[in-house]
Amino acid sequence: MATSERPSAGVDFDRPSIARVFDALMGGQDNYAADRAVLRQILEIAPESQTVAQEVRQWLVRAVRYLTERLGVDQFLDLGSGFPTVENTHQVAQRYNPEAHVVYVDNDPVVQAHSRAVLLDNDFTHISGADLLRVEETLSDVERYLDFDRPVGLVMCSIIHHITDLQQAQQVVKSYVGAMAPGSYLVLLHQHNPDDGSEAAAVATSLQDRFSRTGLDTAYRTRAEIASFFDGVDMLEPGLTAPHQWWPDGPRLAPLTPANWTSLCGVARIP
Repeated sequence: MATSERPSAGVDFDRPSIARVFDALMGGQDNYAADRAVLRQILEIAPESQTVAQEVRQWLVRAVRYLTERLGVDQFLDLGSGFPTVENTHQVAQRYNPEAHVVYVDNDPVVQAHSRAVLLDNDFTHISGADLLRVEETLSDVERYLDFDRPVGLVMCSIIHHITDLQQAQQVVKSYVGAMAPGSYLVLLHQHNPDDGSEAAAVATSLQDRFSRTGLDTAYRTRAEIASFFDGVDMLEPGLTAPHQWWPDGPRLAPLTPANWTSLCGVARIP
């Protein structure tokens, strides 16, 4: 769908959406003026944010590749997935296992319309419009595509930090993890505030404050708070770390910036 095209379905294009802002951040075309206005505000605070967004995507690619190629995971549930752009979960998983099943969950109607068009000819990839906060309803909606008696790669990339109440966020993660079969894996990335007086902490605080109560609210949590989402699961090496530090494919050539330290990620086995 080109930028100028607009599906109907009662979508308010004068209000930015999380999925479309991230698409703009990634240099995509599925976004509108309101979303690009938010992007400009993000770049005023952290000019390197687009590069960091690419690094987050590269981390997701490495994590899904590892689960599929090395650990044999052949089904994935990607919550709050956004647009299925280049190198998203299904493309990576199906590169190593063409019959890997992937279900995306996103309640943004524009994401749903775009995804259904893109995935029309892919029998192993599906989109659910369920509200991920309604865990039982979401699981019921996707169980026709996934076998929850077998291991699943549970992907929560850049979504849990939009649940600003910590206890609610912890309960959502715990509920999904509890529904997965033993031997499943949790793949989670969350925005981080080092809270140490550093430039990264200042960037995190500025971004959180700027978008508070706008519908794009994002909680930049401490390391201990983010680590709590992994309670009861077995963290894989290298543990909870910045995306660029999670098994990089080669030596780093670009200089690090404060924004590189404003997210933490990890992959863990569900016992």
